[in-house]
Order: sequence, then structure tokens, then C-alpha cells
Amino acid sequence: MAPLNILIGSDSFREMRELHCCYVDKTSFIEEMFGTVPPKVSLITRPRRFGKTLMMTMLQEFFDIRAKERNLFEGLAISQNTRLCDAWMHQYPTLFLTLKGVEGRNFGLALGQMSEVLRSLCIEHAYLLESDKVTPPDKNTFSALYNGTDVEKDLANSLFVLCRALEAHHGKPVILFIDEYDVPINCAEQNGYYKEMIGFMRNMLGAVLKTNPSLKFAVLTGCLRIARESIFTGLNNFKCYGISDSRFADKFGFTSKEVDELLAAAGMPANKKDIREWYDGYRFGRETEMYCPWDVLQYIADLQDDPQTKPQAYWKNTSSNAIVRTLVEKSGPETRRKIEDLITGKSIEERLEEDMTYDMVYKKDRSLWTMMYLTGYLTKAARQPDDGDTTLVIPNKEVREIFINKVSSWFEDTLDIHALQPFIDAFWNGDADKVQKMLKQALYGTISYYDSVESFYHGFLAGLLRGAGADIRSNRENGLGRTDITMEDGLNNRAVIIEVKRAGHYDDLDKAADEALAQIEEKKYAADLPPQIKTVINYGISFWKKECAVKVLESGRP
Repeated sequence: MAPLNILIGSDSFREMRELHCCYVDKTSFIEEMFGTVPPKVSLITRPRRFGKTLMMTMLQEFFDIRAKERNLFEGLAISQNTRLCDAWMHQYPTLFLTLKGVEGRNFGLALGQMSEVLRSLCIEHAYLLESDKVTPPDKNTFSALYNGTDVEKDLANSLFVLCRALEAHHGKPVILFIDEYDVPINCAEQNGYYKEMIGFMRNMLGAVLKTNPSLKFAVLTGCLRIARESIFTGLNNFKCYGISDSRFADKFGFTSKEVDELLAAAGMPANKKDIREWYDGYRFGRETEMYCPWDVLQYIADLQDDPQTKPQAYWKNTSSNAIVRTLVEKSGPETRRKIEDLITGKSIEERLEEDMTYDMVYKKDRSLWTMMYLTGYLTKAARQPDDGDTTLVIPNKEVREIFINKVSSWFEDTLDIHALQPFIDAFWNGDADKVQKMLKQALYGTISYYDSVESFYHGFLAGLLRGAGADIRSNRENGLGRTDITMEDGLNNRAVIIEVKRAGHYDDLDKAADEALAQIEEKKYAADLPPQIKTVINYGISFWKKECAVKVLESGRP
């Protein structure tokens, strides 16, 4: 069986079809949305990596008046609806732009990036400069954009002018597609220029979306259903389709049937269980359960290279998650407890607020759970209460791993590093009681998970010591084995050796710590320390959930 031709790293529908790459047919979206009169402006929100950009490039290829060939859609669902294709396919001028790259550290840089996005549009439609149907004033503005103007007024008016010029040239109103509309606003909030950016976006989108006679309709996508009041105020015939809405619930992401067909085509039906456990579980609308398409395709591609490949968290590196991280850092013990419950497979009930502005995110306690829901960290449980709250769960193993690793580390980063210097001093002083007390405080100040292995506690302790400025070595070969953690102080001719154990029960903490100390001696971990080290302080540290026991033994070199 020939392997699937999977195109990784491209969101271009045209490229995917021309290269005969694997494409899961979502063209029925066109019939569902445009079979009747669509809203003037539609906003579709989904978590990242759920196929939004690919959908938008597909729509552009379908409607764009410049395209004449229909072979890109040959054999796809929409091609069966000849009436709709005759009425809409290649009948209107289109504009497609993605704002995912507008992430400047300040407003000036962001405007420069926006200028490049708009300049690319003008280069694509450079024929308008030669059109005798476009007015001289619009040509002047178009020329300024073409040459990369950074004048805010021209940039804010750009899409309106482009629509007017395209309608003048083609004699038909424009269909506008804006991908990742909320990225510039998100970045602006994180970098302190929210007011400037929200003002600019209000002017640009307000001009092109409101009372624009050159606009046929517009479709926008993003991760977050927010900033509606700030940008779209007064916009008539505006419709938002979020992850809680049933319409289009199965159009972004893969359904179970689509995954089955992919695996059958790849000759991998035996991998369905792993893929379901790791990448399924997102509930859109009332009950539609979806797979993350980015993960499924990445994993199938890796399996084709190496059939022994294990599932991994591909999704974790697809976004900066800046807002979620900031909300985590501002949270208190109750939030930590709830995240621990989620990691252990429990659910939580929260009152979500899907419509909010960016500048209000940090002013409401429920914002963290709303943001985690909208960005895909959490999803709705199968059973929901009737009181207006939402029961939330972690969707799958992949996101659970992200919680265990990334979200846990965010909590650890909130610990006061300056307050950890006494923690280091206690180790050097052989003060096991103080080490135990401070370590327990740190455990209760972050989150943990209860099916953890020694490596979690090992990493947690190593992170604390590094964060406090200690020079440590981890898993170093010494004596007859590998020490978990070693600290050396050549100036004072001393070293600390730490062995970590995970106790099976609270009552076993002391026993496990004693076993850790004994292992240091039995394995002769101090044997290979530098010769100038004269004093070695051995620590056996055991963990059980958020409890710990610390045992110490100071000795000279063997």
C-alpha cells in the first residue's frame, strides 16, 4: 500500500491539491454556508491547528474570479452541487489575508508587519494599477500600499480602498477572507499597546465591514470569540460561530469517520486506539466530538517514517499561549486544586463568558477557564448541568501531558526565586528539617499529579535548585550508577548528593528516604567527585503527592 502523501507545514488548498496530497474533504462547508443567503460578516472561532487557514484558502480558490480551472475541486463534495458551483464558483473578486504574523513587540513594529501583509495583497493585485476603471485617488492609495507605506491612515483605509478598486475593475462586489483576526490584538495586549491596536483594528475593520457597498460578504477566523464590542460595534448582520455553536461543528477538525478513512488509506487501522486517546475528545456544538487534524496528520506521517513511533504532544508548540500563562501566574490555591483535579481525570464546573474584550480578561475570575476552553486546553464533558454552568474536562492524553509539563512549569515559575536562597543554604548546612519544610511549601505552592513517577519529582527539585541559582548536575554517572542530583562547591571543598524516591503511600515516606540514603552509599556515588571535595552531604528525599521526607547524612570522602 502506497503511503499517504501528507503535506506538513502548508495551509494552501491549491498547493495541497496540485501536489495530490492528502486532503480531508471539507468543501461541504460551502454548501452549508452559502446554500442560503449568508450573513454579511461571519466570524468563526476554533482553537489553533484545527484547519482554519486551510478552510479560508479553499474558500478563496472556490470564489476567486481570476481562477478559471475547476480541477482543484474535481471529485470533492461541492462539485456534486452543479447549481451552486455555477452560481458561485469563480464569480467574485476575493481578498485573502492572514494576520497571524502581526506580532510586533510595539505598535510601530506591528504596523510595519501589517504594512507587509497589505503590500503582499497589492502585489497580488498589481493589475489594478493599470486598470482604467480604478479612480486616480484609489490608485494613489493603492500605490502607497504597494510601496510599503507605514502611514496609519492609509493602512486603516486599505481594505476599504482595495475592495472599491476590485469592484471597479471586475464589476462585482468583493468577498473578503481575514484569517486569525485576533492575533494582533492578543499580541498588543501582552506587550502594552492594546489601546493603539484596538483603535487601529476598529478603524480598519469598521471601514471595510460596515456600510461598504463594495463588499459582498466577509468571513473572519480566529481562536477567540472576544473583542466583539471593541471592533464590531454597530455592525449589522454579524454572526459568530464559536465552538459552542452546533452549526459547522464538524467542519473544523476531523470526525471519527474521517479518521477511520485516513487510517484505512494509510494501512494503519490498528493505530486508531492511540490516536483516539491522544488526539480526540474535543466537543464542538452540543455533542460533536472532533480530532485535532494537525496532530492526526503529524502522527500518521511519523508512523509512515517509523511504525514504532509513539504518540507525542505535537500541539504544544503551536502557540505562545501568553494570555493563558499570565492567567495561570495570577491564579491562587483554588485554581491549582482544580487543575490537579483535571489532570487526575476529574471534571470541574465553571460559568464561562465567551464574549469579552481583551482588556477585561484579567479582571474576571472566570477568565482562565473561559480562555482554556476557547483555546483548546479544555473541552465540554459529555454530560452538562442545566444551571448555566459548563462541565469542563481535559480532552485527551496530549493535552493532559501539556498540563503536566507546561502548565506545571508555569506554576513553578511563580515561586519567589529570591526566597529560595535559604533553601540552598539549608542544603549546604545539612539542615534536613528546613529543607523538608521549604520543599513542602514549594509543593503546595504549585501543582502536582498523583500518578507521577520519580522523574517528575526529580525534575521539580532540580528546577527549584536551578531557579535559586544553584549549579547542579543531573543524572551524572558516579560510582556504580547515576546520581539524581549533584551540587559542587569547589571553593569550600564540599558537595551535595541527592537521591529522589517516590513513596507508594504517605506512611512509606520515611522508609523511602532511608532507602535513598542507603542507595547513595551502596552505589558509591561520591567516588568520582573531584579530588578537592573533602565533605559530602548526602540527602535521601522521598515524595508522595504533596508530602515529602528528607533524610541527611554528612560524611567525608570514602
